[in-house]
Order: sequence, then C-alpha cells, then structure tokens
Amino acid sequence: MSNEPTDGENWQERAEAAEAALERLHGEAQARVVRAELKAEAVRAGMIDLDGLKLIDAAEIRLNEAGEIEDAKALLGRLKRAKPWLFGGGVSSSVAASPPRPEPPRPRHATEMSHEEWLHARAALIRRR
Repeated sequence: MSNEPTDGENWQERAEAAEAALERLHGEAQARVVRAELKAEAVRAGMIDLDGLKLIDAAEIRLNEAGEIEDAKALLGRLKRAKPWLFGGGVSSSVAASPPRPEPPRPRHATEMSHEEWLHARAALIRRR
C-alpha cells in the first residue's frame, strides 16, 4: 500500500483551501467597502485629512444587508467632536485673518512716515536708480 493521498482526499484538501481563500477574499472585499463608505461619508462631513479615519475603532463599524455602514453620520459626528481639527470649517485654535482690501495698496506719502521710515524708503529709491 502506498501513502499517497487518493483522489478523494486531494479533492477535499483543495476544496478546503479554496474555501479558505474565498473567505479571505470576502473579508478583504468587505474591508475595502467599509473604507470606501467611510471615505465618502468623511468627505461629506468635511474631513480635511482622510488619514484620520484610522482613528475610528473598527469594533464600532457595523454593515447592514446592503453593505452600507449603519449610522456612519453618527460615527463621524463622534469623531468630529473628539478630533475637530480633522474637519474644516469647525473650531479653530488660530485667529482668522481678515481678507485683504479689494483696492490695490496705495503708496505712502512722506508726510505719513516717521523719520526712520522715510530714510529707509529714500535709501531704497536711491538703490533702485
């Protein structure tokens, strides 16, 4: 008797390997769908840096039968409250600058300058000639 597997055993091993590969590919495809859904919802929510999606706990993500994330808005809402700097138009720790005036800047007259400013402006004019 030989120790080589029979065709029935070889078939069963191949079927188990194919099922394992199919399960792995299904998991990868589902992870891609989750990432795509999260990215789309994050863009709608105004997220500036999509790398911030890595901060979401994977245990909080649930998919419905349609393959969409359940309560994606609420999930991103919690992230927005916890990490507001990842989103645009929210709370900012820096002071907003006022927009420039629409008219072009006019040159300053010598009568509006201090003596030192006038000396610097005069030296700049002389250098340009």
